[in-house]
Amino acid sequence: MSIFSLRSVVFATALFAAAGAQAQQVLRVSAIPDEAPTELQRKFKPLGEYLEKKLAMKVEFTPVTDYAASVEGLVNGKLDMVWFGGFTFVQANHMSKGKVVPLVQRVEDEKFRSVFITTNKSINSLADLKGKTLSFGSESSTSGHLMPRTYLLAAKIDPDTDLKRISFSGAHDATVAAVAGGKVDAGALNISVWEKLNEQKKVDPAVVRVFYTTPAYYDYNWTVRSDMPAALQKKIADAFLALDSSKPEDKVILDLQKASKFVTTKPANYSGIEAAAKNAGLLK
Repeated sequence: MSIFSLRSVVFATALFAAAGAQAQQVLRVSAIPDEAPTELQRKFKPLGEYLEKKLAMKVEFTPVTDYAASVEGLVNGKLDMVWFGGFTFVQANHMSKGKVVPLVQRVEDEKFRSVFITTNKSINSLADLKGKTLSFGSESSTSGHLMPRTYLLAAKIDPDTDLKRISFSGAHDATVAAVAGGKVDAGALNISVWEKLNEQKKVDPAVVRVFYTTPAYYDYNWTVRSDMPAALQKKIADAFLALDSSKPEDKVILDLQKASKFVTTKPANYSGIEAAAKNAGLLK
């Protein structure tokens, strides 16, 4: 090989190495689309800016079209970190054969709940849903489908046979809109979105009301791939754990995330979700 050719190879190798190093300086983030994409981006913007400062790297948020895309994006290496619900974490853990790591969750996610809502005055319990129409959120939603279905089954109500019709709105806010607009008799969604919509006066509680609240269960978390360097995993976790609601700039971030603070989490926290998914026939 000539000196010229050797220099070319060395130059190309250095160039590719530099490009690779540069690529690693971007943290590619997404979230399950349980709300409108514009709302997800609004909520993430201050958090993304905070993480950029703490990690000294660029943070890019990319919305996905559906829950499955968020799971596949992380498992296939197109995303580095994703905000999952408990069920989507379980799906990602199964699909990757245990090669994803749940880093942190909100304190609120240790005792999360779902609510059933209606405008129909004759519906006051889960039993009253028999013969009625009901909207879940996404099929892969923990709080908008899996856990509401689980508690219906526990109440001896099979949504597939005992209800007149079930549908999937795709997102929690869309479920509220479907109920408020009279498209369905009732709907199930996560309590956090319900409370937020009430706070923002985007729903009239005199018309749309909660008639059943589920028992508590573990839900959302921020998950990364296990092949992410341990040092970066720690930096990310430490950044979340450092958020302090007594600091005005941190409180803005925490309020948008509907969190009082973040705490560490582990796969075992979601064993109940996994069992519920298998029992409901949603996880093979």
